[in-house]
Amino acid sequence: MEDHRKNQHHCRIPQRKTPRFVQSLCLFLSLFAISATARAFDYADALTKSLLYFESQRSGRLPYNQRVSWRDHSGLTDGLEQGVDLVGGYYDAGDHVKFGLPMAFTVTMLSWGVIEFRQQIADAGELEHAMEAIKWGTDYFIKAHTSPNVLWAEVGDGDTDHYCWQRPEDMTTSRQAYKIDENNPGSDLAGETAAAMAAASMVFKKTNPHYSQLLLHHAQQVFEFGDMYRGKYDGSVEVVKSYYASVSGYKDELLWGALWLYMATDKEEYLKYFVDKAHCFGGTGWAISEFSWDVKYAGLQLIASKLLMEEKHKEHTQTLEQYRSKAEYYICSCLNKNNGSNVERTPGGLLYVRQWNNMQYVSTAAFLLTIYSDLLQNSNQKLNCHGEIVGHEEILTFAKSQIDYILGSNPMNMSYLVGYGANFPARVHHRGASIVSYRENKGFIGCTQGYDYWYSRQEANPNVLVGALVGGPDFQDNFEDQRENFMQTEACTYNTAPLVGVLAKLLQLEDQNLLASY
Repeated sequence: MEDHRKNQHHCRIPQRKTPRFVQSLCLFLSLFAISATARAFDYADALTKSLLYFESQRSGRLPYNQRVSWRDHSGLTDGLEQGVDLVGGYYDAGDHVKFGLPMAFTVTMLSWGVIEFRQQIADAGELEHAMEAIKWGTDYFIKAHTSPNVLWAEVGDGDTDHYCWQRPEDMTTSRQAYKIDENNPGSDLAGETAAAMAAASMVFKKTNPHYSQLLLHHAQQVFEFGDMYRGKYDGSVEVVKSYYASVSGYKDELLWGALWLYMATDKEEYLKYFVDKAHCFGGTGWAISEFSWDVKYAGLQLIASKLLMEEKHKEHTQTLEQYRSKAEYYICSCLNKNNGSNVERTPGGLLYVRQWNNMQYVSTAAFLLTIYSDLLQNSNQKLNCHGEIVGHEEILTFAKSQIDYILGSNPMNMSYLVGYGANFPARVHHRGASIVSYRENKGFIGCTQGYDYWYSRQEANPNVLVGALVGGPDFQDNFEDQRENFMQTEACTYNTAPLVGVLAKLLQLEDQNLLASY
């Protein structure tokens, strides 16, 4: 791929002295040489579209500046039965349940992306949209945290929701809300929500200091609640078990929440928590090769590696080194340099963790790899994978290969980012996208009517879910673009969220003409 990028740049250099027909021929040969599996990608377009996706997933009353015009207001009575205002937030995927844990992880990842790549996102003209995407989530979390020890965990439930196929604007399914409290703990949900609000408070610190402080206040309270009343949230909110069960438990989220609170407040108590509980909470014990809405260890181990670089954390060197060794296990396993315990890859080179919605693990891996590459570059260090020395360029090159696979450099010649490129999934498993827009046809579509008339149609969805990252291909790089194939064609907010920062970084390198070296 690098050679084709270089060819393009050579075509741009000659100006007055080169005859026009030579330039045209050069351009033609470049375009001809760039096949569907090896080409330059428009990272700016992909970034813009990624952020647009979050507007498709909005629940509640849509604002005047809503850009996704096929959506309208929905879920306007959420929380009413319980006497609380739970209007707003995000639908996580192709249905209309508001699941707290994946929503919080989505906001944490969007915020982390802005914290790391704020300038790059701003240079791309997308900072305002990124901050709007974050705030749509955090406004909801503030509402959901109705008192110090009460956090509303979910609105709607998957069982009744999945019985229907209808637009969010027509919803007739149960909108019962479920909460965690002192008697029904949920430390994993509380820890992730605290992390999301703490990270977002850093994003808004300079531009909206009052809002930033409000988020921090809620984050600290939610964390304290989650730490004091310990337990897995799926034991308290049993309806979530078939959808977002907390397999990893809550200890990773408590470490994660404490770490983000430390970064947001600089308060020693949170760092002490993160260090003191490193061993008993598995932070320096678990070496895991996935990072997701459920499992946070790789993310917190990587941030610990960054803390290790700072002089003020010298006294905690030993523990932070242990964290870092586990972060390196993750990075080396992604790079296929981990002595047998590596992340599997498809023949086309895509990281492959599991059959259902594999792309979520690809986007988080690309994000962590990019962050770690920056860390090595900034500290002038290299990574040692069992004796093999790896530079920051090699790590970023691999992260880029995963993004390029997503955008079309794959055996199917398919962009798995909906709306990007010429060939992308047309039958995304998404209720709103698959049914005629409410703005075009306000005629009520009932619970099962959608299944009768829209679900099984062979035609493309009437509304393009721009910026959605679908579940993606199987372990042989095969992809079946069918609405009922939800393992591959459903998209989730936490799939797209990590892409924002990585795309902004790749765009910056492209603008600086440095991308050809990766």
